Amino acid sequence: MSTGKKLSTEIDASVPTAARMYDHYLGGKDNYAADRAACEELDKVVPSTRRLAVNNRRFLQRVVRTLSTEYGIRQYLDHGSGLPTQDNVHQVAQRIDPTTHVVYVDNDPMVLVHGRALLEQDERTAVIHADMRETDAIFDHEDTRRLIDFSQPVAVLFNSVMHCIPDSETDGPAAVARRVRERLAPGSFMVMCQLVSEDPEVRDFVTDFMDKATQGHWGRVREEKDVAEWFEGLEILDPGLVEVSTWRPDSEVAPRQLTHEWIEFGGVARLVRP
Repeated sequence: MSTGKKLSTEIDASVPTAARMYDHYLGGKDNYAADRAACEELDKVVPSTRRLAVNNRRFLQRVVRTLSTEYGIRQYLDHGSGLPTQDNVHQVAQRIDPTTHVVYVDNDPMVLVHGRALLEQDERTAVIHADMRETDAIFDHEDTRRLIDFSQPVAVLFNSVMHCIPDSETDGPAAVARRVRERLAPGSFMVMCQLVSEDPEVRDFVTDFMDKATQGHWGRVREEKDVAEWFEGLEILDPGLVEVSTWRPDSEVAPRQLTHEWIEFGGVARLVRP
């Protein structure tokens, strides 16, 4: 399914992007004044956002370690990967097995520039510029076909990105998840989580704020029940669908999300044989 929208390759420093705001929350340097100002305004209503971003990154790292060590996954397709930071998917996975292949997908032109510069010496990793709703274009991209064998299990990641996708019967999160599943071999995994809140005022504020700040490059903050629908028909790994800081923590004293005006909610599931 095509969105029909041509992606810009120009970097507009005056308009915040989710990728650069996330980079700022993680302590990165690949962001602009507009991104930092948007984070400051967001923090006035949802002050736990920085902690949430850090915990989400740790969740991603734990997931990759788990899938690589316990399930032998050697192929990763990371949708909405964001700007390179410390311990990216390919770094975590390739420490376990250097032959692991990783394809990153993002529609932010700044991600493309920085990602390709970082990975130019790594033949097993690629960054492609695409809208994560463009399933066919992503799966059929020359770099994806070069690195990923879809007849074998692969881990597909939608980590903290579904809230960037608007609701739509043909291109909303549920439709995207369904299209991706249809192209995966049994034994593959899907990792999906997004920002949720049980407070309708928080959902409405953040959705409206981010939609305006990013000039329409946003979906909405959802509820836990919305996320659960994406996992129907999949075998969900323990501990189930949870606030992500509680997904297989490294220790009993690992950081938890301490405030709950909103949380990152989701989990990991396997595509089983019919």
